[in-house]
Amino acid sequence: MPARKRSWIAFCFVLAISGAWTAELSAEEAQPGKQVALQLTTKDDAGNEMTTRYWLYLPKNHDGKTKLPLLLFLHGAGERGDDLEVVKKHGPPKLCTAQADWPFITVSPQCAREKRWDAAVLTNLVDHVVATQQADEKRLYVTGLSMGGSGTWSIIAAHPDKFAAAVPMCGRGDVAAAEKMVALPIWVFHGAKDTGSPAALSETMVDAIKQAGGDKVKLTIDPDAGHDCWTKAYADPALYRWLLEQKRN
Repeated sequence: MPARKRSWIAFCFVLAISGAWTAELSAEEAQPGKQVALQLTTKDDAGNEMTTRYWLYLPKNHDGKTKLPLLLFLHGAGERGDDLEVVKKHGPPKLCTAQADWPFITVSPQCAREKRWDAAVLTNLVDHVVATQQADEKRLYVTGLSMGGSGTWSIIAAHPDKFAAAVPMCGRGDVAAAEKMVALPIWVFHGAKDTGSPAALSETMVDAIKQAGGDKVKLTIDPDAGHDCWTKAYADPALYRWLLEQKRN
């Protein structure tokens, strides 16, 4: 057995004993330039054990030594369930394998049917990938669309010091938590013609953060978009350049 694989298994064993999480290797192990399906068993906010399946993409220059940025992607309500393939319909898990120079370790979990995103499960998943894939803890980013946009607001409210930047799209946040986010770079997207999740939801959050003293939040309202503001936003290279400019001190 290769030394790297032995050390990875030993590391998992130690964490399993500590109760933080347990992981299983997929039939196809993670490797640079590929997106593979994995799963992680951890605990949610209520302390219940939960197994999460997710896609993991490693950039082609991933060598296990150089620390690379990590991007956590949260899908919308329509991609919940047990068919992991549908998670690749939108955003980073769709784009990462199509772009030869995609720079992010990309983590794309699937939310269970009839469930919402759980901050504890997501942070444990991020910690697991950081530890096993040598991600850069100063360059952790989170983004999501619709229900995933709401999940993005939720996780940065729960852990405002964990991420270097956040990109919620057409989601719903809690204005009472705005004060926690004043120091975090946030780029918010919404469609002006969104009727199911009106743009006022994002405008209210951005205004609340600014009123609390935040000067690192910005809002892009697409005048032509309905609920789907994400296809255009995720296709814009400027978004990823902006993300890579953000780094925790």
